[in-house]
Amino acid sequence: MFEVNGKGMVMREVRAQAPLLDSYLSYLEQTHQPFTTPGHKQRASLLDADLGKVVDLDVPLYGGLDEIKLTRGILQEAERLAAKFWMADWARFSTGGSTHANQSIIFALGKPGDKVAISRTAHRSVLTALVLAGLEPLWLCPEIDLATGVPIGISLQEFERVLPENPIALLLTEPGYLGTISDLPPLIEAAHGRKIPVIIDAAWGGHFGFHPALPRHPMQMGADAFVTSIHKALPGYSASAIAVARIGLLDRARLEQGFESTHTTSPAGAPLASIDGVRALLQIRGEELLERLLSNVSDFRNHLTSEFGSEILLKPTDFAVNRFDPTKLVLRANILGADGIEIEKELIAEGVRVEMADRDTVVFLATLADDADTFAQLATTLIPILHKNSGPVRKSGAAISWSITPQIGVSMREAYFAHSELVDARGAIGRISSDLVAPYPPGVAVLAPGEVITREILEGLLAAKANGVRIAYATDSSLENFRVLSR
Repeated sequence: MFEVNGKGMVMREVRAQAPLLDSYLSYLEQTHQPFTTPGHKQRASLLDADLGKVVDLDVPLYGGLDEIKLTRGILQEAERLAAKFWMADWARFSTGGSTHANQSIIFALGKPGDKVAISRTAHRSVLTALVLAGLEPLWLCPEIDLATGVPIGISLQEFERVLPENPIALLLTEPGYLGTISDLPPLIEAAHGRKIPVIIDAAWGGHFGFHPALPRHPMQMGADAFVTSIHKALPGYSASAIAVARIGLLDRARLEQGFESTHTTSPAGAPLASIDGVRALLQIRGEELLERLLSNVSDFRNHLTSEFGSEILLKPTDFAVNRFDPTKLVLRANILGADGIEIEKELIAEGVRVEMADRDTVVFLATLADDADTFAQLATTLIPILHKNSGPVRKSGAAISWSITPQIGVSMREAYFAHSELVDARGAIGRISSDLVAPYPPGVAVLAPGEVITREILEGLLAAKANGVRIAYATDSSLENFRVLSR
């Protein structure tokens, strides 16, 4: 179970219980003469040493982790273990991130013209999937906590508002980008009372359910399917994700079809192996590692609040029980009278990267890979910057990503494929957008195709850009012009 190396004892339990991870490592430990893709054949270093550093550890699924005909069934076994672990009947590993995993499940839901109830805090990948599948959104707007300006989830009343329009599914994003969570059990119960499946985009909640101090994961609460990233809150390879589902309100054949029609036919082995390895790691040591993370986050939180007061960071007690991720570190720059963008710039100059920053908020992603030393180093760097940038307290306000109520002009799909033209920003007011426009991060749409460009939206986007927020996906990211439907 253990191997000794120069650094001491290294646990081998994870490899022993992760068939894909074992297959990946076994391949690298052996000599091969591949006459398959990828073209680098794990020896690009013979062509260029620097290129080799990047690609020579790249092992494919086909002709690498398994034979090209997949006769060994290693991927299927790993996915079976994941389905069991997350209390599901079906699981698939994606090398296209939660973006692909979301698309695959949405493709399995219905037919063009069907309507789905969906949180307005949804990631853009969900919106583009709806366009591709021809499904129409029934937007659910989140409640906003007035004290913090943070979206705190979708209420039961908001979901009940759209039920007369007969949605075929309920799509929620839980947790949200800032760590808050809807009161899911009543929503799931209400949906199931009408035979409506509940799908959760839990990209930021892969660690949920494996420690008593954390919220339960969606399948523990009765959801029909969920998606989570293995590379966000969990220590997996970039663009690795998993989709899991219960069969009943969702159909296995449709799920398989949705997955295969949207996934690459050349999946890289490293992301696949990391998904399997992370599952085994959570299964073997999840509670232990999460206990360490929670303790370190608590110590860091106490350190900062002793310097700047209890309101400087969002905390679980700001919200209802189990409605906030206690590992989430969200700095409220407005409480210091500071500019979050300036804080980010000074942190970058010191070699510290943050997950997100806007004028009022800085988000630090804490994961299992952080230890006490990394938090201590962050505190040492951050505290002087915060003191330097402190000023008069500003009132909390909801960012434009959380506070827009969309005005629908035409369907997203119609707008996406319609003839369009570029017009200047002021001339775009009252016109219908062809683009999806979102501050990034978090990638939550302020404008979706088919929605009316209002003065509030234009001024909100311009203000966000002026405050240093990146505006993504617009044809003209300067926001001097907007792409709108032709008249």
